[in-house]
Amino acid sequence: MFVVTLKFSANKAKAPALMEGHNAWIRRGFDEGIFLLSGSTQPSAGGAVLAHNISRTDLEIRVQDDPFVVEDVVTVEILEITPGRTDERLAFLKA
Repeated sequence: MFVVTLKFSANKAKAPALMEGHNAWIRRGFDEGIFLLSGSTQPSAGGAVLAHNISRTDLEIRVQDDPFVVEDVVTVEILEITPGRTDERLAFLKA
């Protein structure tokens, strides 16, 4: 499981023009069963994505397709988590 943080860079002003493509990238991640959660980080610092069912290498490749990354609107950090204990509702993450 991975937490991907997308922190706005100095090119944040380009974000509105790229939002449609960024949202399509997020939608694709959900449609393909990779993304579990996405949202904005506060206050207006960027965003974060919770991902699973993918290798780190494949996730790194996927992240490079985000228009925000392509156009240097955000910097990316990927945190890999090996779930050891979960609430019953999230037990599927341990698989």
